[in-house]
Amino acid sequence: MEFSNWQGLTQSEVEERQKEFGLNRLEEKKQEPFYSKVVKIILEPMFLLLILAGLIYFFLGDPLDGIVMLTFVFVIIAIEVIQEWKTDQTLHALKDLSAPKIKVIRNNESIEILSEELVPGDIMLIEEGNKVPADGFVVKANDLRVNESSLTGETEAVWKKMAESKKSQTKDYWRNDYVYTGTLVTTGSATILVNTTGTNTEFGKIGKHLVTVETENSPLDKQIGKLVKVSAIIAFLLLCVVSVSTFFSDTSLELKNRIIQSILSGITIAMAMIPEELPVVLTVFLSMGAWRLAKKQSLVRKLSAVETMGAISVLAVDKTGTITENKMTVSNVWAFDPDETDRLNEVMGLASETDPYDPMEIAILDYNEKKGWSKEKLFNSPLVTEYPFTDEIKMMGHVWKRNNHIEVTVKGSPESVLRVSDITTEMREIIQTRIDTFAKEGLRVIAVGEQIIDTIDKVPETIEDCSLKFLGLIGLADPPRSGIEKDIEECIEAGINVVMITGDNGMTATSIAKKIGISNADNFLTGFELDQMNDNMLAKKVESVNVFSRVTPEHKMRIIKAFKENGEVVAMTGDGVNDAPALKYADVGIAMGKRGSEVSREAADIILLDDNFSTIVNTVKDGRKVYDNIKKAIGYIFVIHIPIALTAFLGPVLGIPQAALFLLPVHVVLLELVIDPTCSVVLERQPSEPDVMKRPPRDPNATILSQRLLIRSILQGIMIFFASFSAYYYTLQQVPANDELARTMGMTVLIIANLFLVQVNSSNKLLGIQTFLKLRHDKVTWIILGGTILGLLALIYSPINSFLDLAPLSFMQLLICLFLGMVSVCWYDVVKIIRSKNQ
Repeated sequence: MEFSNWQGLTQSEVEERQKEFGLNRLEEKKQEPFYSKVVKIILEPMFLLLILAGLIYFFLGDPLDGIVMLTFVFVIIAIEVIQEWKTDQTLHALKDLSAPKIKVIRNNESIEILSEELVPGDIMLIEEGNKVPADGFVVKANDLRVNESSLTGETEAVWKKMAESKKSQTKDYWRNDYVYTGTLVTTGSATILVNTTGTNTEFGKIGKHLVTVETENSPLDKQIGKLVKVSAIIAFLLLCVVSVSTFFSDTSLELKNRIIQSILSGITIAMAMIPEELPVVLTVFLSMGAWRLAKKQSLVRKLSAVETMGAISVLAVDKTGTITENKMTVSNVWAFDPDETDRLNEVMGLASETDPYDPMEIAILDYNEKKGWSKEKLFNSPLVTEYPFTDEIKMMGHVWKRNNHIEVTVKGSPESVLRVSDITTEMREIIQTRIDTFAKEGLRVIAVGEQIIDTIDKVPETIEDCSLKFLGLIGLADPPRSGIEKDIEECIEAGINVVMITGDNGMTATSIAKKIGISNADNFLTGFELDQMNDNMLAKKVESVNVFSRVTPEHKMRIIKAFKENGEVVAMTGDGVNDAPALKYADVGIAMGKRGSEVSREAADIILLDDNFSTIVNTVKDGRKVYDNIKKAIGYIFVIHIPIALTAFLGPVLGIPQAALFLLPVHVVLLELVIDPTCSVVLERQPSEPDVMKRPPRDPNATILSQRLLIRSILQGIMIFFASFSAYYYTLQQVPANDELARTMGMTVLIIANLFLVQVNSSNKLLGIQTFLKLRHDKVTWIILGGTILGLLALIYSPINSFLDLAPLSFMQLLICLFLGMVSVCWYDVVKIIRSKNQ
């Protein structure tokens, strides 16, 4: 196909075509309607109880209390909906950060644009690792091979060639001179003339009929769901017990009122027992954690990966681009015959791509340039054919018509090149010694060979049919990233086993591993050795090996699987197409955002926007912090629900009339409005524990509400209950007619205890005052805590108290409540002090 417009489209042409064809987008899933979200929230057990309680107040002839109750219902629903909207906004923002980009030529310049901005007629540049964003003709190709399994179902990648015309040249539907949206470039690079975009592409046509499959809940989601369900069952049983107890204990009322009052008592305790904050807390903590990580250059594509990172016990890393800088330089060149050093330089250049994209080949041509072999001097003869590189043969070659004969120039892994070279046993030993020397220095070793042929018809059909003259070795250095030794040390201190998985030579890999401090770096396991093992043998072997070399994508999958079968939680990093299967299979897949291929980014749960290993360590630290804070929040929720539940249960048992009970449904709702924001915001903002990276990873099978946390929560809840109920009951006994004052005393103690509880439970080691001082400059914390205090004062001293059956307190009564609330919680700080002295 003749093609002459290498300058690309102008800006005016782009704008015209965008108006005509629209943005390059596929069919998007329709958003869930707003009313549907509201209905789901209303149908939750907690809100059904609230609405039922509000309606009962109307039946009792007390519409004011009913209006207050339903107002609270709408406020809580609004909070839930707003929170869900904020979460959606966070996820959309994160999605925008990961919007795929593509290189194009416009106005005779190579620029990078969002793939959705592509229009028909654009000149698109694709290379290994790219996901093709539009359908188009191949107008220039360089070893281009594309995996089209997303369209054809065939797993074998297809070699592509330049298009001769825009008409189909085969009877097959899929063309080999054309690329399709959604397919993956596995090798090579190419220039593409964009033909169709968006829903007009072959992939877009299919996409119109696809139904999105709902994702499964994470293990943490399931744990939280079980806790809520168990609590709901207990709440229902207590509802029945308290309703029956109240009905028979309060015989002074008429039958109708006794039934309604007993139902209200039952609803009160049911509301107190259902910790409906848990799903909200989980969503808030994970979404805010993801947002914070995004600002630290770690883009979270799957929210559950935030807390899973805190549990990883094995971190499998790719060497090139993750451990090292991926900036190859030729460090050493060794010619088998010293007199042929210049010829070695020439041949290794001829065996490279004329327009390279691989860092190794770029380094080789840069080296050649310095040695007097410029591209113009190297590539000035006709190219007869080429032998493309594959994962199986691990070498490549070019066949040139030069100097009145045919030159076959080959480079690749030493094992592969030596296999097709004409050498003696003595020569092999000399070469192997030099290979080992290079490898011990941490160099990537490439072998070079040539074959001189008289005529074209004698050119070997495949590279493996060649009989090469071995010329020498190239040693390329890819130095470790700056500061990575400290990061590895921090991982080991945190109980995380760092393992290296690479396609490079084992000696090179162990040399790099030793330099950066990876443990057990002396021994390595090769892909060949791995093939000789069954899964059980491999699972045993990975317990003592931390370096894996010469591995294929299938090997990486088996290694990750072996670690997982040993009960490890595995995070895998990678940047290439061959890393994608392992990234998908790992508990957390981490892709490189800058150098990483599009397919690796799509397979990953987390994308490092700066390709920095330190960001992984920070992500682990944040993951542990998020999980710690979720545990603290869950413990907090159980603590604060215990006094509410005991109060709702004990009142009817003691024969206190319904109208004089400590907490009516409206007051339970009021306390919920305090609990949700205080817990979700203040605890989420707590910094990491001092030892967060100095302890082993958590057991992934352990329940989030551990026995120790449950016992502590019960003790704290009972103490708060005694303090608040004592204040209420003592006041009620002193002034039986003034149940409003008694109720206010008890609720004030509860709310003050809640404020102290947040600080005391914010850390397992630091005192409440210390955690408060750590966030003393945090405006949000001040707003939440200050707002709670102002709300409490408004309840006590403003006209609102009459609507809520509350009464103003004297200054002395307020001080008593402050003292009781503080003592009921701060005793745990004394426990912390005693525990720290005994350690």
